[in-house]
Amino acid sequence: MFFRKDYATPGPGIDPDAPEKTGPARFLEILQLECISLFKLNLLFLVSCIPVITIPLALFAMNHVVRRMVLDQPVDCFYHYRTAFLKRWKTAYSAFLLTALPLACSGYGAAFYLRHATSNPLFFLPFMLCSTVFLVVLLSSVYLYGILYDEGPLSRAIRLALVLGIAKPFRAVLAVLSYYGLLAAAVLAFPLSAAYLLLIGFSVPCLLGNFYLRTVLKQFCAS
Repeated sequence: MFFRKDYATPGPGIDPDAPEKTGPARFLEILQLECISLFKLNLLFLVSCIPVITIPLALFAMNHVVRRMVLDQPVDCFYHYRTAFLKRWKTAYSAFLLTALPLACSGYGAAFYLRHATSNPLFFLPFMLCSTVFLVVLLSSVYLYGILYDEGPLSRAIRLALVLGIAKPFRAVLAVLSYYGLLAAAVLAFPLSAAYLLLIGFSVPCLLGNFYLRTVLKQFCAS
């Protein structure tokens, strides 16, 4: 079936005796092994975003499936996506609100105070505060979804995401560029990028972002 994968049937995979690949070679290996699943995942994400209110659930479920790919765990795209989408909806909405609201408020505040800073230099102080909050939340948000894969307490996940966002910013910047940079480029190129967005425009950037974060999360997460 289109949304099912038979793990009992021999097929391509990673040789357990082969040395583990790293860097671009490992990323390309995941792309090769999971290319069909990535197409399915992109379609599932787009369809489940149609009601709009389900976007937080779709984001969480997509990151959940992609995290399995990065960890080299078996992926039944439809099953694992549906499970995360339906059973962890509270965590999905909490994660979305705890990142989207601070980003929106601090982003608006930074833009507002920057406009007024030209006439009054004192406005640079709240501008710097809002900019710092925006940057910290942005970098922490990409770690948060990976940490939540372990199903630990949300409060612990938030604390760890904030610590990693501040202490390990380089990988987070690469993940942010993967998530939002590629999406922004595709949106600007629309409608030329319509086929890209339909087929892999969300799942592959999500995979790339999670791939950049994998070495950091490996040190602090159970899986």
